[in-house]
Amino acid sequence: MTEELNPLKIVAKQMKEACDELDLNPGVYEILKEPQQFIEVSFPVLMDDGYVKTFKGFRAQHNNALGPYKGGIRFHPDVYGDEVKALSTWMTVKCAIMKVPYGGGKGGVVVDPRELSQGELQRLTRSFIEQIAPMIGPEKDIPAPDVNTNAQVMAWMTDEFSRLRGYPALGVVTGKPLNYGGALGRNEATSRGCVFTAVEGANKIGLDLEGATVAIQGFGNVGSHAGIIIEELGAKVIAISDVYGGIYNPDGLSAKKVAEQVEETGSVVDFPGSEPINNDDLLELECDILIPAAIENQLTSKNADRIKTKIVVEGANGPTTPEADRILTEKGVLVIPDILANAGGVTVSYFEWVQNNYGFYWTEEETNERLRDMMIDAFNDVYDMHEEKQIRMRDAAYLVAIQRIADAMEIRGWLG
Repeated sequence: MTEELNPLKIVAKQMKEACDELDLNPGVYEILKEPQQFIEVSFPVLMDDGYVKTFKGFRAQHNNALGPYKGGIRFHPDVYGDEVKALSTWMTVKCAIMKVPYGGGKGGVVVDPRELSQGELQRLTRSFIEQIAPMIGPEKDIPAPDVNTNAQVMAWMTDEFSRLRGYPALGVVTGKPLNYGGALGRNEATSRGCVFTAVEGANKIGLDLEGATVAIQGFGNVGSHAGIIIEELGAKVIAISDVYGGIYNPDGLSAKKVAEQVEETGSVVDFPGSEPINNDDLLELECDILIPAAIENQLTSKNADRIKTKIVVEGANGPTTPEADRILTEKGVLVIPDILANAGGVTVSYFEWVQNNYGFYWTEEETNERLRDMMIDAFNDVYDMHEEKQIRMRDAAYLVAIQRIADAMEIRGWLG
């Protein structure tokens, strides 16, 4: 049988298994199996050559039982509807795990932003927000950065929404620049959350982080900051890859210096003192901690048997297929699932939203301390369920989250 790689089918199966394990009202799964709302839009953008080009975009709003929809918007040529729906579902689960008062949302535009000028990118961003403006708002649906979007793009989104509404609405989007309602610590939040869970996971299995070897697949915002932060704690990053290739040094690479090279050249390739390594070999490298921080379906049934690590910390969304998760767990690998490991981003997005609504801003130290406390609490909630039920960490995370969502739906009267 062919391994299932469709993310929407994967997450629906995960939802069903969790609902059955918890013996919930059948209505819970019926509500959670599909987003509450999903739109697909086509919109024109004036290009620099004077011609108009039409782009396609999506926004999925999965569930708002616990609060407004929340989730990033990605710009990528391979974005498609089922992916966006699945990612919005994972956001619902992620927020529930973290006890963040949000539901899940996600969006995307089918585009390769590298092919656009800065002016074209701004016009595309504003046009997309104009299309989805009726769906979003500070108390309704709060977008954020995702693949190939950043603080500048968020600033354009916020400005366009505010222009359409006729008043400043800083809380409509998170991940904004610091001088336009952004929160200190937001840029590194997903990475910092990953590292907090890696530290807790290492403690649970008796792994000393000092000198522990780390391999990182994907060296964008999440992978690069995770590498820098985990090195500061004494770990040794020995391999890094990006879309152009990979680098390896068994004696350690400086993630900070690699990040500086990426700023200058756009790639980790040819970093001084390293040797080339391809993506497959990096994933199968012997190391203590593997951080897949690129895209979905990187650890599958085809390579899971060859993975030689003690802990997988999922910086990306959906990098491990269910079959690979099963194989890795049977091998004794501790898999810290995406819905827990990379929840630092949405947590500090929540902090930003709170600060926007109050007009009162915290120090970076306050943000990081609050994030650490919430990540550790969430990790322990999931790990305790994992131990109690003797199930995989991913399954435990779903049980923790879906019980909270079900309780909210029950008390709101959604289940009859």
